Amino acid sequence: MSESCQLVSDSGVVKAGKSAADLFILGSLAGAYIAFAATGSTLAACNLLANPESFGLGRCLAGVIFPVGLMLVVIAGAELFTGNTMMLLPLVQRRITLGAMMRNWVIVYIANFAGSVLIALMICYSGQLSGSNHLLGGITIKIAATKCSLTFTQAFLLGILCNWLVCLAVWMAMSAKDITGKIFACFFPIWLFVTSGFEHSIANMYYIPAGLFAAQFPQWMVSAQAITSSDMLASLTWTNFFMKNLLPVTLGNIVSGGIFVALVYGYIHRNAK
Repeated sequence: MSESCQLVSDSGVVKAGKSAADLFILGSLAGAYIAFAATGSTLAACNLLANPESFGLGRCLAGVIFPVGLMLVVIAGAELFTGNTMMLLPLVQRRITLGAMMRNWVIVYIANFAGSVLIALMICYSGQLSGSNHLLGGITIKIAATKCSLTFTQAFLLGILCNWLVCLAVWMAMSAKDITGKIFACFFPIWLFVTSGFEHSIANMYYIPAGLFAAQFPQWMVSAQAITSSDMLASLTWTNFFMKNLLPVTLGNIVSGGIFVALVYGYIHRNAK
């Protein structure tokens, strides 16, 4: 087995053995770190994102900032569900049990949600979204509404595309020998996924609740109505968040991280020493 495969497999074994308390704390931290990256990237790019002519440049700028979230997870240490989909590798190698893997996934997923929503609440109720004459609040609502307006199939496919890149970033970062190497390994694939507009389940645990909370503030809703269609705004509901975005995006993230990265490379290097 290649060195990278061995590192990923060994990491999965360690993750499977962690206590529930440790997993929840580290999962909450990961959710917060990704939410920090999401709010910072949205603030930096909000004026560009509001203008159709500069939308691509806005996505590119947001992508430059967002990788900090994964850097914090990888370097400081935290439990991120999307990266943990690669625990399928030690599972098929019979180094961990299905129950141990599912235990990790469930606890970490719930903890990621808790950390992300906490930051969304703090950002909204701190008044942070009043930036740029309330445009930041409007863009936050628009982003959430856009994600909730995707079809199940669109969200599933965008989830596959996203975590393919995220898990490649984690895979390369685990192989890096120093912090500089880990930073570069995280930066470029994450920049690419954000610029491309792919869907990350844990990031959406910030983006969509933040939009739902922001929509309760009239000044931010007025800003959103100026840049978003009424039909799209009508799609911004908690039901659509869970059923039309979070569910299909999570399934897509599992397919790409677990199968397209971990199991594919595990198969390719199955006979390597």
